[in-house]
Amino acid sequence: MAYEVNGRTFETDEEGYLLEPNYDDEVCPVIAQAEGITLTDEHWNVIRYLRDQYREHGQTPNFRNMLKDITELMPQHDSKTLYDLFPGGPAKQGVRVAGLPKPYGKGGY
Repeated sequence: MAYEVNGRTFETDEEGYLLEPNYDDEVCPVIAQAEGITLTDEHWNVIRYLRDQYREHGQTPNFRNMLKDITELMPQHDSKTLYDLFPGGPAKQGVRVAGLPKPYGKGGY
């Protein structure tokens, strides 16, 4: 599988995660559309958080740590809000939509 964005091809693994991180904002709507998601400002806030975490730590946080950080940054968000934004799992589907490689760790996140 691959995503085509502005004439460029971005390769993915079998689960749809990009093989290499991509921070172009044009990539996210293409991936989101394939996931059945229409991006809102709230989605972009989570995407920016995930991208920042990946840049700083070389990986994305598991859901528990993600929820803790997000609720500190955006108190109006809770686990239900995150799952409403990314029904396939904020720590998995959110990472895919953010244009990042597959998260690692226990349970694949």
